[in-house]
Amino acid sequence: MARSSPVFVCSECGGETLKWQGQCPHCSAWNSLEQRAAAARAPASAAARTAPKVLGSELVRTETRFGTGQGELDRVLGGGIVPGSVTLLGGDPGIGKSTLLLQVASHVAGSQRVLYASGEESESQVGSRAARLSVGAATQLAVVTENDLDAILSSASDRKVSLLVVDSIQTVALPTITTSAGAVGQLRECTAALVRFAKSTGTAVMLIGHVTKEGTIAGPRVLEHLVDTVLYFESEATSRFRIVRATKNRFGAVNELGFFAMTEGGLREIRNPSAIFLARAAEPAAGSVVTVTRDGGRPLLIELQALVDRMRFGAPRRVAQGLDANRVAMLLAVLNRHAGVSLQEHDVFVNVVGGIQIDETAWDLPVILALASSLKDKALANSLVAFGEIGLTGEVRPVAYGEERLREAQKQGFKVALVAKDNAPRKPLDGLQVLAVSRVDEALKAAFGVDS
Repeated sequence: MARSSPVFVCSECGGETLKWQGQCPHCSAWNSLEQRAAAARAPASAAARTAPKVLGSELVRTETRFGTGQGELDRVLGGGIVPGSVTLLGGDPGIGKSTLLLQVASHVAGSQRVLYASGEESESQVGSRAARLSVGAATQLAVVTENDLDAILSSASDRKVSLLVVDSIQTVALPTITTSAGAVGQLRECTAALVRFAKSTGTAVMLIGHVTKEGTIAGPRVLEHLVDTVLYFESEATSRFRIVRATKNRFGAVNELGFFAMTEGGLREIRNPSAIFLARAAEPAAGSVVTVTRDGGRPLLIELQALVDRMRFGAPRRVAQGLDANRVAMLLAVLNRHAGVSLQEHDVFVNVVGGIQIDETAWDLPVILALASSLKDKALANSLVAFGEIGLTGEVRPVAYGEERLREAQKQGFKVALVAKDNAPRKPLDGLQVLAVSRVDEALKAAFGVDS
């Protein structure tokens, strides 16, 4: 029998190498390699090998998804939970991960068997949270407080559950692994065991994962590679609103967003998220404009605000919240060169209402309009919405999904839209006047000519 040689495993990414190095060759992390004994593998017998199959219709199966009871979460998952899938949900402590999955488990238990395994709380604590969330008693929802993953899988197999919730993956452990729960080896092996269980039994598995101070799921990145779907729970520290974002999804689109509000009765889905960001003052205010951004697979109407104030001393300040500050500086140069609006002696502050981060370029045009509005102390019409990319030569460039953005603005009751010429719709939209422009100076004239 061949003797197994030791391997060195990276604590950051889970990568393996045959000799120790100061830097991991996979993720470039320093001093992260730990020595472990490699498991000897016996060669598979001919009978145990899986015979290859020809790719064709016989391999195609239509999976019947089941709903979570939360339309926004179903949207992020791609239409619901796929049997045999493994989903990893990460987020900051106290953001509502356990609350959301307990609500999901209760809903699914209305028609199928569910096991909720908690390694962090006692049965009475889970029961108290269920009572606080007004989660009704469900005969098909069982709760087990256990850290032994083998015992959890045994209970799930005996009950033949359709959904297994593990809260959290950092608190469970396999007895065969000598390290403690939460260690890199335990995380990797526990996740692999759950994936094998899900694929072999057709049980959907949902895992809760802790996050690091950088906002990533704690443990090696191999965790995210093993599972089918990775979701992140996001929120501002002082906001009651929550966003679920898919960063990996084998059964749907990535970067899809779901919006929730935290209430006394748990998480409530927000079906019209644009309403969150459009709580504007009744009277038009200088420096405020609404744009249509696209985050994930849906258009969102968001208010942008700009404040221009004469510089008191030192160098002028350039502060951007929710936007790229370097791009704001570029737009200030374009505004000076091609529209004759100089802000060299002014402090500039730009903010996205609602605390959301915008990563596309459709906000270029509305930011320029908001800056000019604040400088002139002249409000833009509340009925105006704008989007478009600005080039260095002063041209207004089109953005993707222009007509879809216009339809969302029409749906929210806006009357005038200022866009690039190539984003103008082929057919007029009822109740929405589209002003198509090609240059920055032309856009300013058109925006301030709209009646309030």
